Order: sequence, then C-alpha cells, then structure tokens
Amino acid sequence: MSTRQKIFINNKPIGENQPPFIVAEMSGNHNQSIDRALAIVEAMAKAGAHAVKLQTYTADTITIDSNQKEFFVNDPKSLWQGVSLYKLYQQAYTPWEWHQIIFAKCKELGLIAFSTPFDETAVAFLETLNVPCYKIASFENIHLPLIRKVAATGKPIIISTGMATLEELVEIVETAKGSGCKDIILLKCTSSYPANPESSNILTIPDMRRRFDCQVGLSDHTLGIGAAVASVALGAAIIEKHFTLSRAEGSVDAAFSMEPDEFSRLVKETKQAWQSLGKISYGPTEQEKASLVFRRSLYVVQDMKAGDTFTRDNLRPIRPGFGLPPKYFDELLGKKVKTNVKKGAPITWELIDENN
Repeated sequence: MSTRQKIFINNKPIGENQPPFIVAEMSGNHNQSIDRALAIVEAMAKAGAHAVKLQTYTADTITIDSNQKEFFVNDPKSLWQGVSLYKLYQQAYTPWEWHQIIFAKCKELGLIAFSTPFDETAVAFLETLNVPCYKIASFENIHLPLIRKVAATGKPIIISTGMATLEELVEIVETAKGSGCKDIILLKCTSSYPANPESSNILTIPDMRRRFDCQVGLSDHTLGIGAAVASVALGAAIIEKHFTLSRAEGSVDAAFSMEPDEFSRLVKETKQAWQSLGKISYGPTEQEKASLVFRRSLYVVQDMKAGDTFTRDNLRPIRPGFGLPPKYFDELLGKKVKTNVKKGAPITWELIDENN
C-alpha cells in the first residue's frame, strides 16, 4: 500500500485529493528593480498563484568571474549564447536584501513564499527568514552537500529532476531522507529554455510516484499550458511556471515565462483538469439524471386500435425517453396492442397483448 500522504506547506495541503499547487517563479524577471518585483508579486496573486518562488544566490556563490571559454555559454540554441556565466548571474540574481520585502508582500497577499538556495550560505540566510520549504533546482540536484544542508532543516523539499538519471535520483532521494527530510516532492523537469513538448516526457510522473512513493509535480519550461494540464491527469501535485509582467519588456527568462493572463488561464485549466478526474464511475451522474428523459425510447407514431399489430410504421425508437428502451424494438414487432392508443403514446408493457 502506498505511504504517500498529503504534504502541508504553511498549512496548505498538497497531494492526495487536492487540486494542483501552482507555483509562480519570479527568477530574474524583476530586471533588478524592487518595484517591478513587487508588481510581479501582485500580478501573481491576481492571476491565482498559490505560491511565489525566488532564487537565492549571487554570481560569486555559483561561479567565478573568468574569461576562460568554459565560463561562457556556448550553445547557438541558447537564449544566453556568448554571455559569461558570471555576468548572466549578476543580471539574474535577486538581491538578498529584497527577500524579506518580497516575502512580506506575499504574506500580505495570502501567497506562500519560498526560495531555491544555490549554496549552503543561502540556506543559512533563508532560515533567518523562516521559509516554510525549499526548492532544489535541476542544476543543483547533484549538489549533495547542499541537499544535506537543506534536509537538515526538516522542512519539505521540492526537487526538480532535470538531467538527473534514475541512479542519480535514487541517490538524491536517499540523501535527502537520510539527512532528515520526511517530505519530498519531485518535479519532472526538462532543463532547456524553452523546452519543447516532445522532450517533456511527462509519462515519467506516474513512474516517479511509483518508484519513490512520493508526491510528484512538473516544473514546466514549455510555452503554453498544454503540458501542465496534461500533467495533472498523470497525477502532478505541483505545477511550477516562470512568470513575467510582459515578455516584450524582456529579461533573462522572459522568453519562456508566462504573462498574467496566461498564468490565470493555467490556474483555471489545471484546476478544471483536476476536477474532471473525479473517480472511477459508471452510470449517470447526478448532473446527468435530468438528461435521461432525452434518450430514445419506444413510442407509438400512428393511431392504433386494440388488436392492431406493431410494425416498423407505427412503432419507432424516438426521443423522449418515457417509453420502453429501444432494445425491445425487435421483440415487439408482430405483437398486438391491447387497447386503443394515440400517436405519441410511450410504449409500456401494459399496452402489450401477451395473449397473441
């Protein structure tokens, strides 16, 4: 029997029998403006997000400032082709002194706020802000010392699984559990920006649920909401998407981020997808019962006198559904009617002369 249970983050239940928990990722879309960051939070709340996620790092906690070739993005398909890692992270990072201000705004708007730490110093800092949970980014999921540090807090950990092999995931989960984490949520993730649907492989979601017996969600970098909606049908408990006020205004992540109206549609459609799952059910639902009368049933379609024989001319399966079911049509052909009946009378067994 599965031991999967709901996970609570700030008293918000996530998982079994709960609609998907929708996380809006700010990343570097604030363009180094605290006013823009707070405006993004307000737009996230208005769009229906349940939580806001920041990233906690500096350029110096991720890399070094080097002119060597390997410290530059060298992928013609990348949004950041030719940019040095150091300058990219300088542009994208969220100043640590903003965190408390942003978290306070989230609390004011009823949003859960947490972050992705990228090294142990970020964990120590976030602990001073009493974050309710942590996120491990795909690029950090092999950083086992970081995972141990986060797990030691005893708080839930959401782990993106981009690029990780099955063997690595086993090691990641064992490390987290062995270091004190009881509540783990894995996110299926494709670490390309943007990701294409063909490489999303969201059928992995139920497989991860089975293998690791934990809640699983989707960190989605595809454009649009199709992958996210489909993931709900596969059991995704969390959906994470990047959020921007406007792609046209640009930022390091704008090209694969959702605008407010799109994010609002994501929230509504994923909830509807979850609602539509329901349970295994056959037969009419309560909502359908009123429609039963519009099924076909057997009716007299010509005036008949007692003793007349039912034929294809005077007996037909038509709507509405107050007569006998159409399955009796062939059985009644050739039988006689017991009394006079008018056109439009529903067929009942009382009308059939069983003596002929």
